[in-house]
Amino acid sequence: MSQGSLRLRLLAAGAASIVVALALAGAGLLMLFERHVERRMVAELNSYLNQVVSELTRDEDGSLDVGAPPAEPLFQQPLSGLYWQVSEEETDTVLRSRSLWDSTLELPPDSPSAFEVHEHELTGPDGASLLAVERRINLPPSLGNGAVRAVVAVDRQEIHAAGRAFAADLFPSLVLLAAVLIIAAWIQVSIGLRPLDTVRQRLAQIRSGEATRLGSVFPDEVLPLAAEVDHLLDEQERAIARARTRAADLAHGLKTPLTVLAADAKELRARGEFKLAGEIECITASMRRHLERELVRARTGVRALAAPVQPIRPVVDRVISVLQRSPRGRNLSWQVEVSDGLGVRVDEHDLLEILGNLAENAAKWAANTVRITGKQQGNIVILQVEDDGPGVPENQTSTVLARGGRLDESSPGSGLGLAIVNDLLEAHGGTISLHRSQLGGLLAEVRLPMPPGDPRKH
Repeated sequence: MSQGSLRLRLLAAGAASIVVALALAGAGLLMLFERHVERRMVAELNSYLNQVVSELTRDEDGSLDVGAPPAEPLFQQPLSGLYWQVSEEETDTVLRSRSLWDSTLELPPDSPSAFEVHEHELTGPDGASLLAVERRINLPPSLGNGAVRAVVAVDRQEIHAAGRAFAADLFPSLVLLAAVLIIAAWIQVSIGLRPLDTVRQRLAQIRSGEATRLGSVFPDEVLPLAAEVDHLLDEQERAIARARTRAADLAHGLKTPLTVLAADAKELRARGEFKLAGEIECITASMRRHLERELVRARTGVRALAAPVQPIRPVVDRVISVLQRSPRGRNLSWQVEVSDGLGVRVDEHDLLEILGNLAENAAKWAANTVRITGKQQGNIVILQVEDDGPGVPENQTSTVLARGGRLDESSPGSGLGLAIVNDLLEAHGGTISLHRSQLGGLLAEVRLPMPPGDPRKH
């Protein structure tokens, strides 16, 4: 797919949207997971806090103590990240877990009501960020009254570590999901653009002559486009038909005046007015050449749009049979090397015009032999018409193909035949070139595209 491909653009946009959406979803899931872990940790810290508060007691000397601290091993491990602390407000006595070592948690200067739990962000040992829950307890008379602030805290790195582990497990799943969604997007884009590919195929069929219109076998979104294209084709056919009609009317309208002028020129020549007769004959000949050429162009306009596959050998046989009736063609040897299955997508009348002009030109200059060959080379059909006449110098082939170009002005003819052949070939996507024949004369080589989808080999 090229950079200008609509499929590539849609797929790139879809893939980018999927990646962004999954990245945001991953970030959201990670945030929700850490919040969930934080809530679970707060609940666990509350449980530890309740254990610490419930075990408060007084020693024999009256000092405050925690009789049985929580059994969690991390409370006994120095700087483990899990800590508890109890501070007596009146005596500034501070009880703490062994994990705090010689550090003390600095509590914010708030005054929660009795048994109200507060959550705090505290700074712990080595500057660690701690998640803490705190409760202010009014001691009963059995414990000497007074008030204490009890807090249990955990290092937030525990939450972040759980988040990183969750992200490590989540990432492969998101990558797999992205791959699946991108493949699904590619399938969706391919299915969605299939009608456009069908339009392209139908247009190719119209161009090759296999179909005349797009039709209505399209989704509702593409149907208006197909209808507009069919409408344009209708308008084009009508315009070409009108042009052909006008060209035909023009030809018929000029035919009689040209005939009269030719008769007048003949009469003037009989009177001895050769110069004036020659000028009139030159003008009428030029007018005929222009007229014939434009009629050929008008005729090929519609046929080039939808020509059927035409076998070549029957057309060659018809051309030869006509030329063999002429005095010149009757005395020539005609060699044909064209297989029966070889065909081109050219209108039959146009193919007759092409081969007829080439064969007539070869017969005109041939000494003894005219050879017509046809072969397929890849996706190209090559037709060659050659003779054993004097040929054409390589530097003068462009003159022969030009409108009205003639190397021998003394011979009869308008010099229009090869130019008409060139026009017909251009209308059907073909070319013509002139070379020296192995027979000694001129070789006219015609190249025409092979009918699309035709698997025959020759």
